Amino acid sequence: MGSLPWYLMNMPISGIDIFWPGLVLIGFSVGVIGGFFGMGGAWLVTPALNILGFPMAFAIGTDIAHIAGKSMIATIRHAKFGNVDVPLGLAMLVFTMVGIEIGARLVMYLEAIGFVGPVVRWVYVVFLACIFAMTLKDILGKRKIEREAAAGEDITMRRGIEWYKTLHKINIPPMMNFKMAGFRCSLWLPGIVGFATGVLAGFLGIGGGMLRMPALIYFVGCPTHIAVGTDLFEVMISGLYGAFTYTLKGRIELIAVVVMLCGAAIGAQIGTVATKYSRGLGIIFWFMVCIVVCMTSIILKQFGQPFIAGVLILGVVAWVCLVILKIMLVGAIKELREKKAAGG
Repeated sequence: MGSLPWYLMNMPISGIDIFWPGLVLIGFSVGVIGGFFGMGGAWLVTPALNILGFPMAFAIGTDIAHIAGKSMIATIRHAKFGNVDVPLGLAMLVFTMVGIEIGARLVMYLEAIGFVGPVVRWVYVVFLACIFAMTLKDILGKRKIEREAAAGEDITMRRGIEWYKTLHKINIPPMMNFKMAGFRCSLWLPGIVGFATGVLAGFLGIGGGMLRMPALIYFVGCPTHIAVGTDLFEVMISGLYGAFTYTLKGRIELIAVVVMLCGAAIGAQIGTVATKYSRGLGIIFWFMVCIVVCMTSIILKQFGQPFIAGVLILGVVAWVCLVILKIMLVGAIKELREKKAAGG
């Protein structure tokens, strides 16, 4: 048996050969993009791994294991700032793990009947389209408020979505007090949120944070900083369970997980620092670009164009990473010059 070309790496469990520079780029890009946008880039990993050649079930399982490892560091950081409501996270945990198991079993069933690839791809397209629509609505809403403020209208009484005030009135035992988050509600409220996002995580290989965090804020009533920390805490533990159940099913490539985590650890530092030097709308614009490109690549893969899909998704995420790196370097240099001028 001949040796592989230098640019290919064998994945021993799935038995496929992968373009390893692409694997490194995915891990690095997810770190940069996740740090820059303030939310994990797991929604990018499963499609990208599948486009590179991973069977869909392996792409999902490997993504979940990657999420679990990445969330540990972020959770520890938020816990130091007191942003984690541990009782709330634990209250959701059992529901989330049940949801993950159901999602994972659904993936195994679809794999057995030969439909896992197409079904998961189209669910991803719908999921990303919803995220794009919500982001666009958020931008338009902020622009409208800015125009009204510029026109001299009173916007001080404007309130965001407050569905949680109605949901807190639901009195289904057991009722629980969450002191750090500052509210009392039925256990079933965060439980349903945990279950729904768990099914999504187990089926798509994402952490569920893109839906869980907004759900904690709008449906459960968490302050934003508590929602972020508690979500990461929940993802850390439930992600470990997801990695465990996919390992039992033999659908995780640990080599790929390690390669991506190494890239993500470096990329996250760049993305986090770059956020300091970027305006809000600039961040949102590049986030929307990544979503559109990811959707387009998934559709191309589905219609039998894996090479074009791979070039598109790797090329654009590399370009976005370079843009973010430029933002960081230009901002840092400008800051150093200003400090030097002030000191002089």
